[in-house]
Amino acid sequence: MYALVRVRGNVNVRGSIEDTLKMLRLHRVNHCVLLSDDPHNKGMIQKVKDYVAYGPISVETLTEMLKNRGMLQGGEKLTDEYVAENTGFSSIEEFAQAVIDGKATVKDVPKLKPVFRLHPPRKGHAGIKRTAQQGGILGNNGEDINLLLKKMR
Repeated sequence: MYALVRVRGNVNVRGSIEDTLKMLRLHRVNHCVLLSDDPHNKGMIQKVKDYVAYGPISVETLTEMLKNRGMLQGGEKLTDEYVAENTGFSSIEEFAQAVIDGKATVKDVPKLKPVFRLHPPRKGHAGIKRTAQQGGILGNNGEDINLLLKKMR
């Protein structure tokens, strides 16, 4: 399971890349989506790698994101009670573990929005013009994506 966070805006973006970002539901800066690890998603990630930060997400980080940033349609926050009533999972932690293991998807919780609207990172980005290997934030961050998401809680 990958987490993608858009870190660059729309100015001077090629049309094909902009379309791919729209397909990924990354319409604005600091929006985050979860994607499964399949060839179609990997191709789209490769295409937009210069506009997003991505990497494999951990269970703890996903649990924190669902608790803090999980929103239902109508502007309500996601709660343990809502997950227990509307799904086969007893808590957000159990649901997050099932999503990481591939046994569930974000669509399994009714009315849960698939996009997480995050804050800008505390202490700022490492740089949105350089890749992670060059000391920036763009592209594959590996396990460091969890640190970025914690800064953007």
